[in-house]
Amino acid sequence: GGYMTNWVIGHTGRFKAAASQRSMSNWLSDAFMSDVGPWDDLYSIDANNLDEKLDYAWQQSPLKYAKNVTTPTLFIHSLEDYRCPLPEGMQMFRALLYYGVESRMCLFKGENHELSRSGQPKHRIRRLKEITAWFDQHLR
Repeated sequence: GGYMTNWVIGHTGRFKAAASQRSMSNWLSDAFMSDVGPWDDLYSIDANNLDEKLDYAWQQSPLKYAKNVTTPTLFIHSLEDYRCPLPEGMQMFRALLYYGVESRMCLFKGENHELSRSGQPKHRIRRLKEITAWFDQHLR
């Protein structure tokens, strides 16, 4: 997934490559952009309201640790994914580029959060080819 991949690459350099799909990088922005509204994010950080744990929300956001990332990362995102909105992936992608980390963003028009499970066959095939090519490039 996106959140855990983004989190891990900000906390260790042990991986030679990563693929972040359906990214979530910032609890503060995601709370008001995701189609589930702030309640899911508040539940995830065990808060009654965002102001209550503003600092904690940022501490738990992978974007905070982008400066630590050294892992080349592929981002895969669907343009109509409202569960994990595009700005969440874009923030992390742009942060890695800012810090000089090799990154690539692969976008899928006409797809939503279900790309890997029920997306158009041509897009599911392209997704797999993108992931395979990325890891082939960095693991061989």
